[in-house]
Amino acid sequence: MESETIIEVRDLVKRFGSFIANDHLSFTVAKGEIFGFLGANGAGKTTAIRILSGLSSPTSGYVFVAGIDASRYPEQVKKSIGYMCQRFSLYEDLTVFENIRLYGGVYGLTLKEIVLRSDEMLSRLGITDLRDRLIRSVPLGWRQKLAFSVAIFHQPNIVFLDEPTGGVDPVTRRQFWDLIYEASRAGITVFVTTHYMDEAEYCDRVCILSEGKIQAIGNPVELKRSFNVTSMDEVFIKVARNA
Repeated sequence: MESETIIEVRDLVKRFGSFIANDHLSFTVAKGEIFGFLGANGAGKTTAIRILSGLSSPTSGYVFVAGIDASRYPEQVKKSIGYMCQRFSLYEDLTVFENIRLYGGVYGLTLKEIVLRSDEMLSRLGITDLRDRLIRSVPLGWRQKLAFSVAIFHQPNIVFLDEPTGGVDPVTRRQFWDLIYEASRAGITVFVTTHYMDEAEYCDRVCILSEGKIQAIGNPVELKRSFNVTSMDEVFIKVARNA
């Protein structure tokens, strides 16, 4: 049985004047898939994510997210996704629960739903005691896990993670990926960008960009085999040199 396609991109182009940030990108992502979007700074990753999440419009091309034309109905796309970036999206001068209540309201949940889901979420994370703590006083690793949990609080079809693990230690990064696996098992598609090539090994498939173009796409095992190397770091280096 074929997997359901949740993201479909065909010939996506994004120009800023004479500069081409995304140069005819084409790929699909399956429901529940962990899809890694890799590339050096300036490769075009964040630009593409902004288009896929309804925050920016393509210059040309065909972009469907959860069955919605992202260029024509960006507001509908925003309602069906979650989003988290490296700088996080939690307000430091609000408590943990106040942040949850704020975003739950933005996502259209009732207060009853917010209270029930927040209690379950905090219990699952093992941080019920942090409920009334200001975010600024919560350790970085826990803030990161909270930001991810809040991004999927409304149970979206897709969550976009733009370099979410920057600046944290390897142990915390691995724990964060446990949350990603859990979300994937629940049917949430995870579209993630990262600079850490060891994290690419955790993805079902990866897409490597360079200078706005897709240079390689596939399962990490397949890519390592095709490039005749033993790590995704070596794959990335070879792709960068070829580009």
